[in-house]
Amino acid sequence: MSRMHSDGRGTSGSNKPITEKNPDWIDYDEEEVIDLVVKLRRDGFEPSEIGLKLRDQYGIPSVKALTEKKISEILEEEGLELELPEDLNSLVEKTESIQEHLADNPKDEQAQRRLELTEAKVRRLANYHRDNGNIPDDWKYER
Repeated sequence: MSRMHSDGRGTSGSNKPITEKNPDWIDYDEEEVIDLVVKLRRDGFEPSEIGLKLRDQYGIPSVKALTEKKISEILEEEGLELELPEDLNSLVEKTESIQEHLADNPKDEQAQRRLELTEAKVRRLANYHRDNGNIPDDWKYER
């Protein structure tokens, strides 16, 4: 979705291992991982940032393999879910950033075009989340 209006071609990056079982070297059990996820969310981290911190700082390669739940599912059970889905929220923040730039630079036509394309992404993504019940039916993006 994010490469729709750019020159990028294809996807790159790593793939998760095929096996779903936990490695023997993990020192954490399910309850400790859930407590870490809740603690990191209360510290203000988004679900994707929580996954990165658990991987890089705590050596937990996969929360789902340990707990059989996604990070977002754990946060919902604990009552710490996000108002908007993370991808939609980041696009809305991006449009706000472009709007601030345009307030200072009103003649920047490239930024105006980028804002139009980003707002189109927001609307398409909002339709997707509305259809799946992730956001209320009456939620609407307004500039």
